[in-house]
Amino acid sequence: MSFREIKPEELKENPFDLIGKQWMLITAGDETKCNTMTASWGGVGIMWGKPTATAYIRDSRFTKEFVDGSEYYTLSFFEETYRPALSLCGRVSGRDTDKMKDAGLTPYYIDGTSAIAEARLILVCRKVFHQRMGEENFDDRKNLEKWYPDRDMHTMYMGEIVKVLVKED
Repeated sequence: MSFREIKPEELKENPFDLIGKQWMLITAGDETKCNTMTASWGGVGIMWGKPTATAYIRDSRFTKEFVDGSEYYTLSFFEETYRPALSLCGRVSGRDTDKMKDAGLTPYYIDGTSAIAEARLILVCRKVFHQRMGEENFDDRKNLEKWYPDRDMHTMYMGEIVKVLVKED
């Protein structure tokens, strides 16, 4: 399982398909302890003159503790054959089980953080900004009621993309 590094601007993926349809795993932590979770909300673009990825994590998620306690997080993307693993990582909590092991995934340690070795694409992100989404900021209140009926809100994390890794064939 080897990767090669490319520049962020060399990435030719459609972010709407990549994040919204293929899903991703958000991972943080180090070689002593890490955790991952499935996400289908996020984005990529330019912020403060740097390539940036955003990830959104609910208050209740165990992975949030790892992202909050780390300087870096990663976004890992997979071939469709890994859909069952991503589904499992979205259904169960790392508080209760070793979900990476249960999903057949292997931590991949890089630059003091963790990603997933089976990924075909990894974005290594250095946190530059985060903000919890507040009820008062919803201009369209229907989204608040639809997505947060229990008020388990998301925190938005913006990370400078410091490394893009693609799986070697």
